[in-house]
Amino acid sequence: MALLDKVPGDLNLYIGGIFTLRRRDALRDANITHVLSVLRMPLDRDLFSPFSHHVVEVDDVEDENLLEHFPATNQFIQQGLDGGGGVLVHCAMGKSRSATCVIAYLMQKHHISVSEALSQLRQARPIVEPNEGFMKQLELYHQMQTPSNVEDTPAYQRWVYQREIELSRAVGQAPEAEKIRFEDEHATHQNASFELRCRKCRRPLATSQYLVAHSPPNSSKEQGENPPAATTGRECAHYFLDPLSWMRSELEQGKLEGRLECPKCQTNVGKYAWQGMQCSCSEWIVPGISLSKSRTDQFKKTTVSEIRRPPGFTGPEQANVHGTRQNL
Repeated sequence: MALLDKVPGDLNLYIGGIFTLRRRDALRDANITHVLSVLRMPLDRDLFSPFSHHVVEVDDVEDENLLEHFPATNQFIQQGLDGGGGVLVHCAMGKSRSATCVIAYLMQKHHISVSEALSQLRQARPIVEPNEGFMKQLELYHQMQTPSNVEDTPAYQRWVYQREIELSRAVGQAPEAEKIRFEDEHATHQNASFELRCRKCRRPLATSQYLVAHSPPNSSKEQGENPPAATTGRECAHYFLDPLSWMRSELEQGKLEGRLECPKCQTNVGKYAWQGMQCSCSEWIVPGISLSKSRTDQFKKTTVSEIRRPPGFTGPEQANVHGTRQNL
């Protein structure tokens, strides 16, 4: 039986626990030159004196942010391998934190999924089992396509914002004003299928790209692969949204809940609750930022190709920017 658990394949990459560092002969035989420590505890510096050493101080808890460290740990592992030596990744038990970092590296290196990387790693060390929070972070990392800079990725920024909301909810406070993410100030251009406007003054309030998708509990089981159209608000009393910049003056007041008024005519068009809100379809949405269906109208966004032209028309194409009202 091998003294060190080597990741299957051609890479000179190993995984283990803290006591693996006591196996000096085995480390020398494996030509270990780099050690990545993924744990928060006092470390005996003498253990690392022969090696290039990088430490990520995290606990093995589900709400720990390990995702932000993936670019640095991947780079450190690659530098060790490129230098011709071996790399040992360890935590306390060689089960969760170290496994998460090795999986993240394998995903980026081989362009594989979380499950594929986990399966490969378990061939070397069957006990590996990242905690549920780390698994969700790995899945998000995969969805983000394993970028070399996660902090500039919108998906990561939204995830951090959602974590801040959950923390605020746990302590019964509104999030700090500077930590609120107004999605329309960050989003890239996306095609929106419809627009929501104030029913009284017709001021545009949101487009479909900012809707928070949700569906009633157990809807997929009850209605097969076609859940109710709650994601477009057609069977719900509200449209749930990301925070938008026109809401800034209200959302930055530090209140747990309140009303949303149309910025043009000051009509009450919705409400918000940072601790969450239950939709009429029974789904609980956190945070609950909503526009009332009865106070808004939905207009289909019209594209150039959908505009009817008279026979023989050869003039310049002009899009109908106002769209077409849909009866709901």
